[in-house]
Amino acid sequence: MGWRTLADLLVFCHLAFAAFVIFGGFLAWKWRWAAFAHLPALAWGFWIETSGRICPLTPLEIHLRRLGGEAGYPDGFLNHYVVALLYPPWLTRPDQCVLAALLLVINVTAYAVLLKKFSRPPNRPLGPGVN
Repeated sequence: MGWRTLADLLVFCHLAFAAFVIFGGFLAWKWRWAAFAHLPALAWGFWIETSGRICPLTPLEIHLRRLGGEAGYPDGFLNHYVVALLYPPWLTRPDQCVLAALLLVINVTAYAVLLKKFSRPPNRPLGPGVN
């Protein structure tokens, strides 16, 4: 497997992780154990978004691309792959804070529904002779 292929595979994993950070709370509706993986991922994604830092996968991908003979890119993963698609060029730090807040709203909603579901008593059939 070549360096470029490894870099492309890393991009796919990075995008999958970002999607998990955003929407992973909904997986817990079906699989409760998903919350144990999602909550730390959510904390990491929120911290990366609000701190302005770069995820360590980005420099690794750039390194792999350079090993494969490509130039790499000077900006972060989100700027290179996602900003051009989703964010306007005028995106500012306050806008990133709004996106981080949106990330929290999505996931607080997901977990609120999950908690409501598990806080209700389960529907149990009535015993014999009970109407």
